[in-house]
Amino acid sequence: MGRKPERRVGAGASAAVVPALPASTVPADVAANLDPASASPGTISKDLINQLRVLEDMKSAISGLQAKITVAFDLAQRAEQAEAGVPASERGKGVGAQVALARRESPNRGSRLLGLAKALVTEMPRTMAAVDAGLLNEWRATLIVKETACLSVEDRAAVDEELAADAGTFDGAGDKTVVAATKAAAYRRDPRSVTQRAAHAANERTVSLRPAPDTMTILTALLPVAQGVAAYAALTRAADSARSRPGGEERGRGQIMADTLVERITGTSAGYSGIDLQLVMTDRTLLAGDSEPARLTGYGVVPAEWARDLVSTTKAHCDPDSDFNVWLRRLYTAPGTGELLATDSRARFFPPGMRRFLEVRDNLCRTPYCDAPIRHIDHVIPWRHGGHTSLDNGAGLCEACNHTKEVPGWTGRTVPGSNRAGAGHILDVQTPTGHSYRSQAPPLPGHLRAAVDST
Repeated sequence: MGRKPERRVGAGASAAVVPALPASTVPADVAANLDPASASPGTISKDLINQLRVLEDMKSAISGLQAKITVAFDLAQRAEQAEAGVPASERGKGVGAQVALARRESPNRGSRLLGLAKALVTEMPRTMAAVDAGLLNEWRATLIVKETACLSVEDRAAVDEELAADAGTFDGAGDKTVVAATKAAAYRRDPRSVTQRAAHAANERTVSLRPAPDTMTILTALLPVAQGVAAYAALTRAADSARSRPGGEERGRGQIMADTLVERITGTSAGYSGIDLQLVMTDRTLLAGDSEPARLTGYGVVPAEWARDLVSTTKAHCDPDSDFNVWLRRLYTAPGTGELLATDSRARFFPPGMRRFLEVRDNLCRTPYCDAPIRHIDHVIPWRHGGHTSLDNGAGLCEACNHTKEVPGWTGRTVPGSNRAGAGHILDVQTPTGHSYRSQAPPLPGHLRAAVDST
């Protein structure tokens, strides 16, 4: 049901399958090549590759048009904000977030897209022309803009002229080649700025965590080169030492390095001591061996068996003298909906218990398309506008999105009736242009089982 029809060309095992595309979505010059009725089996592969190239060129051209529209939207928003009396220093706030929502991207990505568009349209016309012509895709244009970010407007324009991307300079070049050529041109133009940028890069050191498949995560540390090399060398020495001991070592070199990293950072071999993991599961999963998956806050869905093993075996892997404890918190949900039961407070600030409740319910920032960790718990309808401190009027947000919602023209509300069966807390976000976007809290473990049991 809903499957697109297919058309077969040729006969036997060598037949090519071509999806039937809606004619309204394909330009006339491309649509002529999409009908293989008159093509022979020997030329169909060539035609399909030609189509891929044409469509790739179209994607680049569309990216260029999006950049120009983004810059025009930024100018329009700034003009409207100026008419509304917004101070010059505050104009332009929230533009990146609106671009992100329109393009179904995270707010962080939206800000980068806005910066890319302004650089291409206003400062790098030849790179912009290369994107329009399909000679550069959006990603490689981003690399060029990034490597010239430390230059003045004049120097960036000079690098753009030197590289002449619209003349086919990067034809056949990969990402590393594009980056190397741009770095070299930028250094020739302004070596001091490039050197200062490298000197200040240490201020950007940070540690991040992102999910990986099969209940794994990727812990990344951005460090100055000397510190990074020293840390890696220490882990390497520890692994080599362990593998050289008599008796043999079953773990591989990489496994030992990973285990050593965890042990040295947390102080325990398992790495769980003194850390609230917030593993959410149903009582059936924990006590009755049910297969309903659990959810690890900040990561996502994990298998039921893995969750039970974590709870039951963690103590055994920890230091016997440690003060490790497994705390069980009971969160009750409404029958048939999987919605956490509501509570409220007369205080302006969310009390600790309610904050924890909202963090479990929302899991990640509630702004549509934003997957950033929750940093702030704030009112959907602001307190100053009569909003109550309650679970229904509370939402978990990242720091950037919480600041964005304070920009004039941004409003939010909880959708009435969003506690109906099968639905969680639904938030409606309205931007200054009047566009609305909805965000639904992720379902808790057991919500589907509860809905089935209630019917």
